[in-house]
Amino acid sequence: MSFYHHQNIQIKSGRVTRRNFLKYVSAGSILAGSLGIRDLVSLQAEELRKNKKAMILLWMRGGPSQFETFDPKPGTATAGETEAISTSVPGIQIAQGWNQTAKVMDDIAIIRSMTNKEGNHQRATYQLHTGHVPLGALKYPTLGSSLAKELADPLNDLPACVSVGRTRIGAGFLGVEFDPFIVQNPGSLPSNVSNIVTGKRLNRRLGLMNKLEKEFAYQGGRDIVEDHKQLYKKASKMVLSPHVKAFDIASEPESLKKAYGDSKFGKGCLMARRLIEAGVSFVEVELANWDHHNDIFNRSSTIINEADPAMATLITDLKQRGMLDDTLIVWMGEFGRTPKLTGDSGRGHYPKVFNAAIAGGGIKGGQVIGSSTDDGSAVKDRPVKVNDLFCSICHSLKVDPRTENDSPLGRPLPIVDEGEMVKELFS
Repeated sequence: MSFYHHQNIQIKSGRVTRRNFLKYVSAGSILAGSLGIRDLVSLQAEELRKNKKAMILLWMRGGPSQFETFDPKPGTATAGETEAISTSVPGIQIAQGWNQTAKVMDDIAIIRSMTNKEGNHQRATYQLHTGHVPLGALKYPTLGSSLAKELADPLNDLPACVSVGRTRIGAGFLGVEFDPFIVQNPGSLPSNVSNIVTGKRLNRRLGLMNKLEKEFAYQGGRDIVEDHKQLYKKASKMVLSPHVKAFDIASEPESLKKAYGDSKFGKGCLMARRLIEAGVSFVEVELANWDHHNDIFNRSSTIINEADPAMATLITDLKQRGMLDDTLIVWMGEFGRTPKLTGDSGRGHYPKVFNAAIAGGGIKGGQVIGSSTDDGSAVKDRPVKVNDLFCSICHSLKVDPRTENDSPLGRPLPIVDEGEMVKELFS
């Protein structure tokens, strides 16, 4: 378990140096470890969200090929070795290997006409998380943080935003309160939450930390100290909460755990359902290694075997619990792959056309929106841009996409500053 560290901090006095800051942080880290917290957590919520809406992002890091996922081109040179399979919806086919997902296609809408310009992993990942390309020193918040700010119940003692896997994008100018809580190893309780120091010993350590913070604040680090206090308060609240058990899947039936799959991604999806059930507003579950520049057919087959059962079971599990209508599931990566195969049987980066799959949250399943050309080289009809998708996500969760938050310079910035909802998703 680790935490995203908020970077957007202003130091008011030149007397605070990096070395002095690290000295004070090191002392504070010792105290944090003594409390059973490896790092610092942010965020909050209690029992249920304000309107019970939530989102699970299934993030396919590396850029999954649309041809080997939900826009196969059987019988063409573009397809290579990939064949198509039928689904529960007549007329809709998806790529081979997605057998379990095919069975729940009634609940899924596929967008085959996603289009963008960013073909660099880092830049595209940033844009597909924030709705913006990287821009100088301004750190935009990830969509998960923006949604959590609108959806989370402030009384909850669990994080409002959780990221399973790594993340390089935090709450930006929204501040530490809405930074993602990062879980590296899903399925069990976060590390060190069971060895909490209590009583007089705890009070002594808190007193020492308070003294260190006052001294550091006096030297010009007041903003850093305030953020640290806020983080520490939220961390303590979470680790002492009985709701922290939502991170542990041990009590789930063995049959259900098997259905999700005994993989990091499968466990992460099951944990995501438990967290949403416990009042968390946004959970991202990452599945890496989609960057298939070579041997794409074998490598895709391997990773699909991990993704397919987890995604399908998550949809079914939420539906059986009556949670799917209020929980939006979005499957996507940062871009697609080239129609033309390389000499090593791989595909390059291709933002011009890619796909996304969406379920729950009031969307109309069992449909395909947009299409690509016969060879998959361009959007044929109904192009959908990143901000269009973001507006649709906000609509599903009953969040106004034009809701504004102030940047560090006091400039009001909307969650999504352009784009329109994809109406077909809801009709």
